[in-house]
Amino acid sequence: MGLLPRLRTLVTFSVLGVILVFGIRYWLNQKSYLFDEKSIAAIARKHVGTASKKSIEVAFGHVVEDLRVKYKGHILPDEDLQWVFVNAGGWMGSMCLLHASLTEYVLLFGTAVDTTGHSGRYWANITDTVLTGTFYQWQEGSLKRVVYKPGDTVFHAVGEATSVSWAAGTWMVEYGRGFIPSTLTFALADSFFSTTDLLTVFYTVKVYAKALLLEAGFYIGTW
Repeated sequence: MGLLPRLRTLVTFSVLGVILVFGIRYWLNQKSYLFDEKSIAAIARKHVGTASKKSIEVAFGHVVEDLRVKYKGHILPDEDLQWVFVNAGGWMGSMCLLHASLTEYVLLFGTAVDTTGHSGRYWANITDTVLTGTFYQWQEGSLKRVVYKPGDTVFHAVGEATSVSWAAGTWMVEYGRGFIPSTLTFALADSFFSTTDLLTVFYTVKVYAKALLLEAGFYIGTW
């Protein structure tokens, strides 16, 4: 293949890429959303006291119950809830996915050990409301860290990158809004190329697929 055909191919793919990116941005800006960060944070904060006085398991149980009442039909059933390891950006945690679509997700997240690393840059806004423990965030361009305690909500905007650190026993409720498939690249990269924990990759993809099927089934039933 000569130079000119190669340039044409490159330009074609570049133009298609730009159109795709702007198309997704337009779709994200125009569509309506099921969840919002204030509602998720409010539900989580209701159970901070339970987490400290009883246990995080009890608190998470109440969070799931409240979400099922407010967002009936959009939260995975108990038999599909699974705690799955997440290795990303050098840190290691565990997550339990409650809801996921192409543009939103809600999950429980945390760690039983101290862990630190890179937050990643996402095509999504992410909020975490702390139930127990301590979360540290060191923002790009800053020389100081920010400390978050139970009841606080951490906001991570589209395109931001920070250093993140969780003290052992830090557990939180997380909500993401944006182009969610794009976040899987970061979430699964270490499992592919560092830990080579392909079973974790399988668990993650499986539960995400179940959540997508739940949403598809809900809207098909509504129609």
